Amino acid sequence: MQINLNGETRDISAPAEMPLLWVLRDRLDLTGTKFGCGHGVCGACIVSVDGAQEHACQVTCGDVTGKSITTIEGLEGPVADALFEAWETLDVSQCGFCQPAQLMSASILLQRNPAPSDADIDEAMKHNLCRCATYARIRQAIHQASATLTATHAGATA
Repeated sequence: MQINLNGETRDISAPAEMPLLWVLRDRLDLTGTKFGCGHGVCGACIVSVDGAQEHACQVTCGDVTGKSITTIEGLEGPVADALFEAWETLDVSQCGFCQPAQLMSASILLQRNPAPSDADIDEAMKHNLCRCATYARIRQAIHQASATLTATHAGATA
């Protein structure tokens, strides 16, 4: 079977009913996507599938065939750069376990809404649990990344 992963077509040897999470971690050695609960509750396994948040523990290989999948290992571009910079500047991470999925959700949000309100951020990030409770810093980092993107875009059009 073939999947489009992080911008390239990948051949995988896995049953169609295998959860995407295990294909990523066990078959492709992409361990940024984490196993947390296995029930789609904690959000540690969130990836982008055709630009939407998906819990990799809940979708199968068969579900994503023909779709574009992005994991933390493939997250790149201006939105990703702004988020990575904000995460580092604001020292968002503590234990770091949930951060790949937090960044994936934040990236999906900013791709859709480059200037989110607190309510927009809360809604977009509600599927991501953080056992260190860095929610305030995560929100602040998303706002900072948004401001960086707005300033960059304004500079490019001036």
